[in-house]
Amino acid sequence: MRFSPPVELRTSRLLLRAWQPSDREPFAELNADREVTAHLPAPLDRSASDALADRIRATIEDQGWGWWALESVSTGAFLGFTGLSWTTFDASFTPAVEVGWRLARPAWGHGYATEAATAAVGFGFGALGLREIVSFTVAGNLRSRAVMERLGMTHDPREDFDHPRLPVGHPLRRHVLYRLARGPRSRPTGRY
Repeated sequence: MRFSPPVELRTSRLLLRAWQPSDREPFAELNADREVTAHLPAPLDRSASDALADRIRATIEDQGWGWWALESVSTGAFLGFTGLSWTTFDASFTPAVEVGWRLARPAWGHGYATEAATAAVGFGFGALGLREIVSFTVAGNLRSRAVMERLGMTHDPREDFDHPRLPVGHPLRRHVLYRLARGPRSRPTGRY
């Protein structure tokens, strides 16, 4: 389903919105932060970060939703991204729509990832009519796993998988999969 103009979601503290040119600099800073990228294959240099921002922006322009830029309502500060994305690599659960996030370190510990992801999930189940949303990460990413659990997602260790985009033997190849089915707890939140 396509939305034009692109969808914006609001919570009491956050705005999930289309990307702006001014987002590139703080996005590059968070992608270069080794703590933020500890559970990713590597930090991104400015060129790779800008290319990722361009792909994310293009997806939102094309379909009206995706990895939205996350902004503080009170300060206007760019906090990172949160949203939904089609996952199409070859795995037992794909194709699927994933909820995900990446926040700058100063935004950690305030509940922003859970708040924004709740709005994104509500949009996915409401406006998109999805029956299920997944999320995945490396087993050791306890912060993200805690967000998945706060969203009400469930994990079955039998569904853990080796990420096909990482080479055999890579220390981050093994991933845990979480699922959330549409149901009474998954009512839409946010405005769109």
